[in-house]
Amino acid sequence: MLRWFQALMPKEEGFFPLFSRHAELTVLGARALADLLDGKAPIAECAATISQREAEADAITGEVMQAVRRTFITPFDRGDIQDLIGLLDDAIDQMQKTAKAITLFEVTAFTPQMREMGQVIVQAAERTAEAVGLLKAMQQNAAKLNSLTEEIVRIEERSDDLYDEGIKALFLASRDGRAMDYITGAEIYDHLEKVVDRLQDVANRISGILIEHL
Repeated sequence: MLRWFQALMPKEEGFFPLFSRHAELTVLGARALADLLDGKAPIAECAATISQREAEADAITGEVMQAVRRTFITPFDRGDIQDLIGLLDDAIDQMQKTAKAITLFEVTAFTPQMREMGQVIVQAAERTAEAVGLLKAMQQNAAKLNSLTEEIVRIEERSDDLYDEGIKALFLASRDGRAMDYITGAEIYDHLEKVVDRLQDVANRISGILIEHL
């Protein structure tokens, strides 16, 4: 009875533009990280861009959390809304942590696998933003949403392969006693892999929301 009543009540749709804006900032952060790894712009400049995008995303997260508390009827479960925006925020937070680690360790050269992981992160972020943009009409967009979330899972699998290849190459290149090169390189790989993992977490949450509402 309650679900029937809620279905008839007008819902606050202002959440969807906030989700989309956060996802767009995540894409911008991903592109800045890829530019950093590819050497397309100075490391400090890219890191500053990522930090700025992360701060803007934090503000949106706070706005969503406030809206959840003051909105009577939300477009879907309040817990799902909080989880979705929180997971999006985790992804761009991890991008900032990656850039911070690169800066702290004074890493200036990146392996081919690191650079490709940067491109993989952009792909995952773009698919995530596309999926988030379809949530407002999730019933009509269910097939496309499922396709996008499956694609993000495949992208994450490619990231796993690159991580393994990169760690192996790093180990082989460091066997002559360059332990610090291995330690710092492995740390960067770990951060990059976590970015993709966080984006997959968003995809998984979207899949869960679809299951609950279709």
